[in-house]
Amino acid sequence: MLKLGVNIDHVATLREARYRGQRQGEPSPVDAAIAAEAAGAHSITAHLREDRRHILDADIAALRKAVSVRFNFEMANTAEMVRIALRTKPEIVCLVPEKREEVTTEGGLDVAGQLPALKRTCKKMAKADIEVSLFINPDAKQVDAAARSGAQFIELHTGQFAEHFGNARARQRELNRLIAATAHAHSLGLRVNAGHGINYENLATLHAVPHLEELNIGHCIISHAVSVGLPRAVKEMLRLMKGYRG
Repeated sequence: MLKLGVNIDHVATLREARYRGQRQGEPSPVDAAIAAEAAGAHSITAHLREDRRHILDADIAALRKAVSVRFNFEMANTAEMVRIALRTKPEIVCLVPEKREEVTTEGGLDVAGQLPALKRTCKKMAKADIEVSLFINPDAKQVDAAARSGAQFIELHTGQFAEHFGNARARQRELNRLIAATAHAHSLGLRVNAGHGINYENLATLHAVPHLEELNIGHCIISHAVSVGLPRAVKEMLRLMKGYRG
């Protein structure tokens, strides 16, 4: 069964637009996580960025207490974030690249170029019984490096697929890259998730990608929830995921 991870960062983005620097405010990322879980989400994702632009430290602590499904802590591979992850003890961390000037994560992690540092973090997480996923582009070189890192998962960056979805030739090219990357990762013993830019229109096409375990989706679910409510937005996405035979 293909699982759904709901990223609640954009709930915090909306809160911070009005209540930045204040102790309270709405909407609550914790309430959103609880609602998504009740609607059938298999995991909750939150990214604590270094600049704390949306999710805050207090959110991470509260989510760890409130969430009973799998908690996926997205983070940059920095000493500060490693300390927070080891203290929080999520089920899994997803290591992502991070730039202050970007609106959201724009590309995959350069695992091949940062392998020694990533190996050290994977070893620390393993000692704490925390699984590791590496957010990478669908590139064989990065998949090979991920297999040497000690991570259990990769999360394939589907942003290029989503960006080119409206062009049939480019869409197929990006889909082929995802198919090749998942097959290669599976052959190396890596488990495969995917995320970024997945929405209600393009998800069905991803059924062609083999070996996927979970899709991590945030923006389109939170956006749709403005019109229909979060429980319905989550359930509609889950319906689109039924029938995956990867």
